Amino acid sequence: MNSMRLIQIRISLIMPFVIISCGRLAEGSETTTDRPNIVFLLADDLGWTGLGCFGSDLYETPHLNQLAETGMKFTNAYSACTVCSPSRASIMTGMYPARLRLTDFIAGQNRPFAQLQIPEWTKGLNHSYVTIAEALRNDGYQTAHVGKWHLHHAGRNPDDYGPTQHGFDVDIAKPKGTRGYRLQSGGNPNGESKSEYLTDYLTDQALSFIDKAQENPFFLYFAYHVPHTPIDGRDDLVAKYRTKVRDGAVHKNPKYAAMVTSMDDSVGRLLGRLEHHGIADNTLVIFTSDNGGLTQRYGKLDGFTDNYPLRRGKGSAYEGGVRVPAIIRWPGVTPAASQCDEPVSTIDYYPTLLEAARCDGSETHNQKLDGTSLGTLLRNPSQSLDRNLFWHYPHYHAGGDSPYGAIRSGPWRLIEFYEDDAIELYDLNADPGENHNLVGVQPGIAEKLHQQLRSWRATVNAQMPTPNPDHDPDKAQQVSKKRK
Repeated sequence: MNSMRLIQIRISLIMPFVIISCGRLAEGSETTTDRPNIVFLLADDLGWTGLGCFGSDLYETPHLNQLAETGMKFTNAYSACTVCSPSRASIMTGMYPARLRLTDFIAGQNRPFAQLQIPEWTKGLNHSYVTIAEALRNDGYQTAHVGKWHLHHAGRNPDDYGPTQHGFDVDIAKPKGTRGYRLQSGGNPNGESKSEYLTDYLTDQALSFIDKAQENPFFLYFAYHVPHTPIDGRDDLVAKYRTKVRDGAVHKNPKYAAMVTSMDDSVGRLLGRLEHHGIADNTLVIFTSDNGGLTQRYGKLDGFTDNYPLRRGKGSAYEGGVRVPAIIRWPGVTPAASQCDEPVSTIDYYPTLLEAARCDGSETHNQKLDGTSLGTLLRNPSQSLDRNLFWHYPHYHAGGDSPYGAIRSGPWRLIEFYEDDAIELYDLNADPGENHNLVGVQPGIAEKLHQQLRSWRATVNAQMPTPNPDHDPDKAQQVSKKRK
């Protein structure tokens, strides 16, 4: 193996800076053998219909389909934000991005002449929060991060804010010099180079971690780069899908399809390795995505994917930006081939994993958890969590979208656009595509939800955009990565 690639595997020798007391285990009622291994699989920009078991008419995902057949599929799963970094932060902390003030992708962008001036926000995950990796490691779990972190502080030394500084014993990152999804390794006598696909390389490293992590329970957090841009599938899979694309299909990009299937191949290898070691029945597996599929940039459709029947995609205020596929398999807990229609969010995985690891009974966490454990749903998917979900995105996005807030309450979803204070209300049970604004038909419901949204923003101290003194309608769409 190329030495440059070897140095990407970092072993942390620094002890955690915060100790979390785990109530149930502190009482001596459980041992490490009672607790499950945890494998958390996170796709990047995979939309709600991006798997075969969620309705794709092109993408073949037999291993994830099988995971759903042996576990529980969540039909109303959401990311806590319409873009990546905030959603990843919500997984790590169990908190809303608005509470963290980490509300855009790192390092973000700005439209210096837009109608609103974006507020100050935190461009990285601060050490003041106890991550799920820290909580589990402090209670005996071996922890590994594989793939994309995207929570480094912009403009600061990444080694000071990387995974090993946030509770992971091992960090296996994309090797330096990787071109898109192609790893370049050379050095043979003929001067030839060999290209390896990034997803395959990262999977090899994840398998190596599983092979070695047998004495104590482990937490493997595998954050895939696929199917994020650049759209570049593995050559053999691209060739396969070129013969499968058909007119009239919703999904018809062979390169994007190849990326999704390469991820599914990886999942199959990981699940197979768990079976090989005889630990599949004591491993909790979660699969989801950090936000919806990317459908347009700078106001133009890009042709990568489509989230139909949902409206729009990544960066937008609508369901296509935040509703994502989610599957959880916990043998002995989740009924096989079950389906849960209760709305859940990425903020919920932190308390869920604490409960699964038997370390959820303490008041010593130094943070306010916004999420709710999904334990009751995993045992009985017909249960209700009886709560609302919220979104706050005070930014402009490259897709052409403007700042907004939103609330989901039962079947209702209300969106507030900050530029003009416009309100939209949708009944998602009857209209998942958000085509029929019911504000005029249901003013009472709209007012109630709008008030709850405003109250929530005050509770989490959400930062709001302000009128831009440099606003110029003719230049409003110009994008700058730095604030003016």
